[in-house]
Amino acid sequence: MSSSPASKRLFLVRHGETEWSLSGQHTSRTDVPLTAEGERRAMLLAPVLAGHSFALVLSSPMLRALRTCELCGMSANAIRCDDLMEWHYGEYEGRTTTEIRRTRPSWTVFHDGVPDGESAEDVARRAQRIIDRVLACDGDVLVFSHGHFLRVLAATWLELAPEDGERFALDTGTVSILGLERETRVVRLWNTRPEKG
Repeated sequence: MSSSPASKRLFLVRHGETEWSLSGQHTSRTDVPLTAEGERRAMLLAPVLAGHSFALVLSSPMLRALRTCELCGMSANAIRCDDLMEWHYGEYEGRTTTEIRRTRPSWTVFHDGVPDGESAEDVARRAQRIIDRVLACDGDVLVFSHGHFLRVLAATWLELAPEDGERFALDTGTVSILGLERETRVVRLWNTRPEKG
């Protein structure tokens, strides 16, 4: 049975905690594994997702996203998708915002981008390709990705400027849901973490 466009939902899972997410280091292409706590919290998401049927499951190819997908019990049908990779931080890979602001005091990734990396517009172009896949899909879609990318994806879904992603705080090991109310794109759930097990 075909789902109506108004019932379509896009489930977003930010990967579990890593050592770099704990320290605040910008992590894009560095393949940092989940911490033990990150793995535990990812497993808590499994029962939340288990009650849903997904027409499409996509994951960033990075280990932290793939492992979260696996611990959620969703890896069997997951497709690796480079468009779901984190914002490319270029020269700022592995650095914290505090370190970057020693030389660029008012810097933010959303407004200033990064040297030899991506701008907010670059990330939004990748986000739009994901949205196009979601809208073409017959049913709900689940994606496993990264904090800054998912924030831009949410802004793009809502037809806001990519820079507005800065307003969507997103913790590790969380699930969010975007959807439609009639023809209007909406947030159904945001930054939700299951209770500690």
